[in-house]
Amino acid sequence: MPTVVMTGGTGLIGQALVAVLKERGYHIKLLTRRRLANAAGVEYLSWDPQQGQLPVEALLDADYLIHLAGANIAEKRWTASRKQELLWSRTHTLDLLLDVFTHHRHQLKALVSASAIGYYDASQDRWFQETDAPGQDFLARTCVEWEAHARSFEALSVRVVMLRTGIVLSRHGGFLVPFLRALRWGVAPILGSGSQWISWIHVQDLCRLYANALITEQMVGPYNAVAPEPVTQKQLILSLAEMMKQHYFVPLHVPAFVLKMLLGEMSVEVLKSVRVSPQKLQQTGFQFSFPDIHSALTELLHA
Repeated sequence: MPTVVMTGGTGLIGQALVAVLKERGYHIKLLTRRRLANAAGVEYLSWDPQQGQLPVEALLDADYLIHLAGANIAEKRWTASRKQELLWSRTHTLDLLLDVFTHHRHQLKALVSASAIGYYDASQDRWFQETDAPGQDFLARTCVEWEAHARSFEALSVRVVMLRTGIVLSRHGGFLVPFLRALRWGVAPILGSGSQWISWIHVQDLCRLYANALITEQMVGPYNAVAPEPVTQKQLILSLAEMMKQHYFVPLHVPAFVLKMLLGEMSVEVLKSVRVSPQKLQQTGFQFSFPDIHSALTELLHA
């Protein structure tokens, strides 16, 4: 039974991914700052990244490492200290793990690390591929650092895969929940012009992708983890309304300047328009269960 060590495993994506990996026969070790009781196939390991404390011996039998750890981008306004935390929580945790595997005998074969499509320069209206240069804004610079720290594992002859993830659609939290809540009250929020492109992925497809990346030897480097058919923010809201049978709703246009007042610099990400291509991923043979927004929303709303 192969062993996977995972950071960030108690979050939205992590919880869904644990279920997928258990079905595929992995033993899972989750690094967490909370004390949790072990469950079938899942072992919880206490760590404290701020203090540099890790359960070293318990990590050394890992065959694979999945890195999902990172402070929530959308949770708070981007003050200077918050920006530092967003970057540090993604890179310092990788550095701690790298130090362990550098200085101890191990059997690690691959690292699959989260990244984000915030890597790209959204001021350009075109399809982005993995070979495109990064943007210059805060999130782009964060992604560049994030990926650079992941690539450090290559010095250990570990295969490194970085999944530049789009907006993750799930019924259990994240992006969709505020819009679902508003629509139940008969309000359809249109952010800015509503014409900004959203490159998204269903959480189940994302979990399958992580699981496949562990064992697909040809997968190396960055991959865009997005469905093939992006939608505009307005199209997404209207599709949600239709799927929820909300025939009577009031479009609520939230101008960009209001979002700027409410969210500060983070409003840039809310209004960002980026179309990202999954062509490189599809060339590995990966097939999306939910390639279009209609199939994704049908499953999420009616399963």
